[in-house]
Amino acid sequence: MNQKILDEINEHQKLIKSSLNYLASQIEIVSDSIIETFSNNGRLYIFGNGGSAADAQHIAAEMIGRYKLNRKSLPAIALTTDSSAITAIANDFSYDDVFQRQVYGLATKKDIVFGISTSGNSTNVIKGLIAGKEIGCKVIGLTGSNGGEIKKMCDNCIVIPSGNTPRIQEAHILVGHIICDIVDNYFFKNS
Repeated sequence: MNQKILDEINEHQKLIKSSLNYLASQIEIVSDSIIETFSNNGRLYIFGNGGSAADAQHIAAEMIGRYKLNRKSLPAIALTTDSSAITAIANDFSYDDVFQRQVYGLATKKDIVFGISTSGNSTNVIKGLIAGKEIGCKVIGLTGSNGGEIKKMCDNCIVIPSGNTPRIQEAHILVGHIICDIVDNYFFKNS
């Protein structure tokens, strides 16, 4: 078998195994926050750039549709999907403002604002989270490396302890899927 393939898989497994206890406790805290928000008629606004944008859309789709179980639709919105809003804000203001303007226009204090950034330093994600804090939203981050600036401003931040972007992104989707599973099971059992 190709050694490069084995090395990549081993690196992924090593990262997950070495951070298992930390991830489990943080995922539980974030999942509980999302459940509480949904139970109180709040919404989840989730966003990021590039692969993190795709992860935000993926997680929102699992919530609004279903993950594994048939259950009521949950109010999750990816702020990465409205190309007209994103391009207008980027053109009229700055790309740094694309999430901030949407959060100011949509979120209320009963909502969660959830930013994803592998570096933890994406300016537009930071500004979106700041907007959420100013409104009084619960602010959650999903980052990598040391958490960057995002870790400092979040109520809860799950940090994947790696500087390797592909490994961080792989862990992010694993974390997202586990959160979806916990939320799914809660609402399936309590609906």
